[in-house]
Amino acid sequence: MVATPIGNLEDLTRRGERVLGEVSRIAAEDTRRTGLLLHHLGLHTPMISLHAHNEARRVETVLEMLDLGEDVALVSDAGTPLVSDPGARLVAAVVERGHTVVPIPGASAVLASLVGSGLPCDRFLFLGFIPRKGRARDSTLERISESSEACVVFESPERLVPLLEDLSGRLGASRRVSIGRELTKVHEEFRRGTATELAAYYTTHPARGEVSVVVEGGPEAEAVDPEAVRARARALLDEGLAPSQVAKEVARSMGVARNRAYDMVHELKGGGE
Repeated sequence: MVATPIGNLEDLTRRGERVLGEVSRIAAEDTRRTGLLLHHLGLHTPMISLHAHNEARRVETVLEMLDLGEDVALVSDAGTPLVSDPGARLVAAVVERGHTVVPIPGASAVLASLVGSGLPCDRFLFLGFIPRKGRARDSTLERISESSEACVVFESPERLVPLLEDLSGRLGASRRVSIGRELTKVHEEFRRGTATELAAYYTTHPARGEVSVVVEGGPEAEAVDPEAVRARARALLDEGLAPSQVAKEVARSMGVARNRAYDMVHELKGGGE
């Protein structure tokens, strides 16, 4: 698994270049894009495609190559394979078949955006691309807002402002955000501020190119007595409030994660208490 540049071709390691030239075959997410990299390096290693739409079919092909003693390099369009890219199914199958899996470290948009953010990054949570809508999006945004660790996400430039606006209503006025754009490329940019400030900026200065977002972790949640939470929830239910209203009020007033508050309220309703 060879990490390839996320923009600047100089970021390919010497080891990565050597491996791409020595293997029997390269399984590439986009053979055209990898072909440009190989041309730049002066390499002529044969390639096969392996992307999100054909990975299931390609697994057995690659396993047969390995069974015959060939070495195969897996690369994505850019960065480290499997990180928001296809390949996990293949690697799992290779491990199960008993072949050796060798990571060749290198460029990573996740780490580049994190260490360039200026935010505490000793612990972090990577959530990939933000779901576009529905419950999955709400759940992911809630997870970010409740996290005590820095969160790294990817987003398209067209949807950056809506994401920042959604975060603005959840993070409060003090949580910091960093936007990394076009990392390692000529127009690399980091812009930092609150979600509200950044939403205002990118509304009038639309983002272009690849975008990553780092959200500062919030304060550690204080320990809450579960029985006190249940008592408060039970009292609100007895007053006739809907379960969703009760969960929101308990989360707000007692510092409980909203998902946990919903679970506790529904436990009470389900148990007839």
